[in-house]
Amino acid sequence: MAKQPTLRPNDLVIACQLAITPAAQFLQLAQSTGLSAGECHNAVRRLRLARLLLADERRPANEILHRFLVQGAPLAFPPVLGIATIGVSTAHSSPAFRAILETTEGLVWPHVDGTARGQSLVPLFPGAPALPGRNQPLYDLLTIADALRVGTTRVRKIAAELLAERLSGFGV
Repeated sequence: MAKQPTLRPNDLVIACQLAITPAAQFLQLAQSTGLSAGECHNAVRRLRLARLLLADERRPANEILHRFLVQGAPLAFPPVLGIATIGVSTAHSSPAFRAILETTEGLVWPHVDGTARGQSLVPLFPGAPALPGRNQPLYDLLTIADALRVGTTRVRKIAAELLAERLSGFGV
């Protein structure tokens, strides 16, 4: 009997990276995300099955990726919140939102080398806390995705607009 394929959180990371660098080969995807080349290959296969990538291309369909991140990701990948800790800013407390929102409540991906303090949020993939120094565009997209997962209605609306703006800026 065939097994039902399902999307994984890593797949969203790869979809976001492909929005930034649509021509990236698997080794480049692995280097830019911190995932293995094999996991990147498997993610692309699952993204194609889910129709989040354009047929015969390794590039996401802008409208479909936007709709999935706004409406599907919060349901498919519910946020796991924890105690206050030190880490890397995410969601509406990240740099992507600083010019738009003022917030006193911080959300962080727990990390020993983090510089922010706030309520912990389990990241979509373990390598997320290393992204600010390694891959700023991907970090921004994932923090926007987190805002869509945990934010209030107002924050989610702002995040959806930011996401549309970023995706169109990448030419997806």
